[in-house]
Amino acid sequence: MTIRKATIEDIPAVHQLVVELAIFEKEPQAVTASISDYEEQFARGLFEIIVAEIENEIVGMMLYYDTFSTWKGKMLYLEDFVVNDKYRSQGIGSKLYDAFIAEAKNRECTMVKWQVIDWNEGAVKFYERKGATIEKQWWNVKKFLS
Repeated sequence: MTIRKATIEDIPAVHQLVVELAIFEKEPQAVTASISDYEEQFARGLFEIIVAEIENEIVGMMLYYDTFSTWKGKMLYLEDFVVNDKYRSQGIGSKLYDAFIAEAKNRECTMVKWQVIDWNEGAVKFYERKGATIEKQWWNVKKFLS
C-alpha cells in the first residue's frame, strides 16, 4: 500500500469514493459535483487529497483544505474521509489519518476539524481512539445558493 498526495489523474477514483461515501450515508442523490468540477477546483488548488493506493487502485482518500479559526488560527478542514468497503479494517484509514495529521503539523496548523455523522459508530470510535474531541453541542448550518 502507498499513501501519497493525489494528482489530477486520481480525480475520477476520488469522485467514485465520494459517491460510495454518499451511498453509505444514505444520500446518493446528494452528490451533484461532477468529475470536471473536481478537476477544475483541484487544478486551482482549492483542495488537496491524500490517497491510499494498492496495486494501482485508489482504495481510500482524505480530501481537505486550508481554513482559519478565528479562535485558534490556521487549520485544515477534512471534508471527506473514506476507505472502500472491501479494504476496511486493514489499517488503511489509520495510515490516511496519520498522514493527514502529519500534513497539518507540517503546515503548522493549530488544529484540524471535520464532521462525523452521529449514527456512524465505527467512525466515532475510530476518532475517539485517535484522540479526537467530538463536539455535540454545535449544529450544522448550511444554505444552498442555487
